Formats: sequence, C-alpha cells, structure tokens
Amino acid sequence: MSESELAWLSGDETRPHPAAREVSTPAELRTVLADRRPLRGVRIQDLDLHPYEELLLTRTELTGLVVLGGQVSDRLAAHLRAQGALLFPTDPGAPINPYRSTLYLADELYDGLDEGYPSTPDARAYAWDQESAQHRDVFATLLRAVHDDAITDALTEQLAGRHVVGVMGGHALQRGTDGYAAAARLGHEVAAAGQVVLTGGGPGAMEAANLGAYVGDDDRLAAALAELATVPSFRPSIEAWARAAMTVRAHLREERMRDGTTTARSIGVPTWFYGHEPPNVFCGGIAKYFSNALREDTLLSRCDAGLVVLPGAAGTVQEIFQALTPLYYAEPGAVVPPLVLVGTQHWQHTLPVWPALRALAEDRSVGDALHLVDDVAEAAEIVTG
Repeated sequence: MSESELAWLSGDETRPHPAAREVSTPAELRTVLADRRPLRGVRIQDLDLHPYEELLLTRTELTGLVVLGGQVSDRLAAHLRAQGALLFPTDPGAPINPYRSTLYLADELYDGLDEGYPSTPDARAYAWDQESAQHRDVFATLLRAVHDDAITDALTEQLAGRHVVGVMGGHALQRGTDGYAAAARLGHEVAAAGQVVLTGGGPGAMEAANLGAYVGDDDRLAAALAELATVPSFRPSIEAWARAAMTVRAHLREERMRDGTTTARSIGVPTWFYGHEPPNVFCGGIAKYFSNALREDTLLSRCDAGLVVLPGAAGTVQEIFQALTPLYYAEPGAVVPPLVLVGTQHWQHTLPVWPALRALAEDRSVGDALHLVDDVAEAAEIVTG
C-alpha cells in the first residue's frame, strides 16, 4: 500500500491528501466503487444512491467522502456518517437543487407554464430568492452559493474544448425589428463558424442571438423571425412570449434532427437577480445564477474568441467596461481577444462609450482589439476570422 493510501486510511492530516474527485454520473460511481480503493476525496454529487446501497454498506472508514444532495436512505445515511463521511442536505422547500451537476434546459425552467408563469420553477426560484434574502436566511444563502458554484462547474464541462464568442445587447429589443433580425444573423454566423455563442440568456438581443445559433440552416431563419414577431415582447405576458418561442423551437428541433444537429450551439447565462427578465428557450443549455456579480464575471471570462456588443443600455455598458478591464491590464504585446461594438451612432453619440474606450486603449495592447462597426456581418468576420 502506498504512503498516500496509508494517509487516507489513517486520517493523518499531516500527510498528502488525494485530489478531490467529483462523481456526478452513475457510470462514474460504478467505476469508483469497483476500484475498492479508499473513498477519501470522493465527492458524490446529486446521485440516487439506492441502487448502490448494499455496496456502500460494505465500505468502512469513509472519512473524507462527501455526499452532496441526491437520494440516500436513512439506513445508508446513518452508516455513512458512522464511518466518517459528510452528508450535505438540501431544503425540501427550496425550488432549486443546489447540487445539480448539469446546466438547466428551458423545458425544465418553464415546466408548468400552462398554469401561468408564476407556477414555473423559474418564477418560484426568484420568489424564493427574494423571500430568503428579505429574511436573511443563512441556510438559503449557503444553498444559493453552492448552487452557483455547481452551475459554474457544469458550464466549464459544457464548454470544454470549444471556443466561445460572447454576444451582449439590450433586453428591450423587440421581435420583429431590424435590430432583432441583425442579432439573429450574428448568432447564426458565429455558430456556423463552429464557435459557441454565449449570451446573457434573456430576451431581446440575447434571445435573437441564441435563436440565430439554434436554427442551423439559415434558410429557416426568416420564417422563425416572422413567427416570433407575432408576440414582440415578454411584456405584458411572459406566458404568450414563451409559448410563441416554444412553438418555433419545436419546428426547428424537428428540422435539426433531420440534419443530425445535436450539439449545443449556444449557451445562455441569465440571473435571478433580474427576475423580471425571463430566460429564452433557444439556448442549448442555461447557466442560471443567483449572484449577478458571479454571473457577469463567468459570462465575460469565457469569451476566449471575442465579444460582440450590440446596442444596449446600462447593463450592456457595464459589461463593456467589465470586459475591457482584463484586456487593459494584459501584458504589453499580449494577444487579446477582440471587443467589437456594433452601432456607430449608438456608441459614439447616444451612449458615448467609444471615446472612453479609445482613450483607455491608447498605447495599450488592447488598442488593436477594439473595433467599432455598423454591420453584424463585419462583426462576425472579426470574431470568427
């Protein structure tokens, strides 16, 4: 037996600990249990342990094993604790699973929409967040933090090995407008180049970019845009807005299946901090956060192939400067991803962000990465070229 294995068995805290190993699928758990080595350092995340109960009941000295949520019988829970394992519970009253190991899907967040948006898991999670924050519930605070970390981990796994282009823009942009169609064309061109489109996951420009990525064949985009235009906004009815999108998505899904297109071409990263903004349904996965600060940093830091910013307001301006900061402090001569603003009139005059960017970029590596264009095709060429 190796020195490290002896340390695991003895619980000697002065000896090296094994690296933590996350186990989030039944196949991974079967592999770990078949190995028969000590389970110190293993983190079992959100799994039903009933099929493995008899195997786990034979294991002793489980110090360092951590079980995060999932389904565990009282009998197995007592055994695991007696052998030194740590079990982290959830709150049965919480509408979210803080230990989930995958991104959300739109159908999951909108489950129960026929009974009205307030009955959906998405709306109930926002209400729970507001209520627990008002009462300063420390346990709910812990669950929210664990949840957001689990979502970050799931997003990392989803994007592994793929290049990402972020598309930012205002949530108020309505379906049926030229701006919405342009954002959709941008999302389509970026996805067609093999890159993942990453947006804030909400309505407006974000939905349009996710839609463009989702359609697959660009011949389908015009029909989808026309059908969506019948319900221009999520105000006053989120239900009508979401149902129209789900109908369009169902048609597109059938056509994508005939194409053999199954991979996620875009991901949305929304937040319950803006609970009045519903998530759009065209994302291949939804990384929804409680913490908007963590969400913003996570979203912008993943855009290794560049960031395209469509016209927007305060939130979009915040994202521009948050994206600029790490580029500004890059080492001299470093290659930094492009930051492309679309809309000369908007960014030079309506909201004069561009002059500030150019002033900050003077004599910095980021200078060559800044672009101001009027055409989404030119923006797509910059980030995909």
